[in-house]
Amino acid sequence: MKQISILGCGWLGLPLAKALIANGFSVKGSTTSEEKLSGLTTEGIDSFLVALDSERITGAIDDFMLGSETLIINIPPQLRGKNSDSSTENEKIFVEKIKILIPYIEKSTIENVLFVSSTSVYGEVEGTITEETVPKPDTESGKQLLEAESILQDNPNFKTTVLRFGGLIGEDRNPVKFLAGKQNIENPNTRINFIHQEDCIGIILKIIELKSWNEIYNGVSPFHPTRQAYYTQKATELSLPLPAFDHSKTVAEKLILSDKAVAVLGYTFIKTNL
Repeated sequence: MKQISILGCGWLGLPLAKALIANGFSVKGSTTSEEKLSGLTTEGIDSFLVALDSERITGAIDDFMLGSETLIINIPPQLRGKNSDSSTENEKIFVEKIKILIPYIEKSTIENVLFVSSTSVYGEVEGTITEETVPKPDTESGKQLLEAESILQDNPNFKTTVLRFGGLIGEDRNPVKFLAGKQNIENPNTRINFIHQEDCIGIILKIIELKSWNEIYNGVSPFHPTRQAYYTQKATELSLPLPAFDHSKTVAEKLILSDKAVAVLGYTFIKTNL
């Protein structure tokens, strides 16, 4: 039985761990919350309390990776403050966490790293976006994610695949809940670039199954209605107040494709209508 370590067993990491166990893997999972340890253990996960900051790692990080061939890094930047290059609070916090993690990976049994990133690394690039598109992040989190990607992929001691997910949605998570009833929402005619939790897990399982390392994949559903059409429909389905849109403010089209995941991994999206 092969073993995988998941750094970050939260909204995506926990169901991913359960899916891996169902597929015959043993899983070590980390959380920063002591209250969640028993819940992970109940699901059959060998649970660890591990926390990263910009100066050190607390918790049994060596034991967490011991015996695993693959490490899935699934921790969001969670930067404080505003998106500002001059913010001393934000400066390199996430990047430093990854740098501190690297030596522990190098001395462990880890051979492959799957880094969960975001399509925010592309910034407000116009037109159709593929993995060949040059990233131009315009948010602090996007900039730090892109730098973290490079640090991991440039390391010769292990193979890293980067998975750039679009907006994450699930049965319990949809941005319409925050937009319901709001007025003057901008960019009504731009397209959504979302992906369902089930497809996030499905793509990760395919990468592991096919040992597709040293790659970059976009993870976005091939479902791209306009923001106005999508949020209006979802608000109606959920019996929420309809959002109102400002048609005087819009940006150029941005369409993110996951054709590579379909072609290289042979992946078929589960949720084609979000």
